Amino acid sequence: MNNQTTLTSPSHDQTVIDMLRDDPVFVDDYLSAALDEIDQPGGQAALLAALRHVAEAQGMANVAQRAGIPRESLYRALSATGNPTLKTLLAIIQGAGLHLAVNSSRYFSTTTFKP
Repeated sequence: MNNQTTLTSPSHDQTVIDMLRDDPVFVDDYLSAALDEIDQPGGQAALLAALRHVAEAQGMANVAQRAGIPRESLYRALSATGNPTLKTLLAIIQGAGLHLAVNSSRYFSTTTFKP
């Protein structure tokens, strides 16, 4: 009989979730990086994964309750094949205690953009 102990390390996802739980300031940087790459191949799926990690760090049931959506809907919306509506996405963002902001400086300089 083999009595060897197999050591396993936490998954990448679990490590990220733990970091998000331990350092709430990391949430901003993590989501900003995901948003910066939204137009890259796989960027939308990566943003959903990042939002899922944030929700898992806070507790999926808690975020779902604060968002006013069933927990199963939250899992489905933030899955790899998720395609949440804008209404659902905004509810998730609010339920996670996040604030959505838009910055036009990436595409326009203050001298070229005239409303």
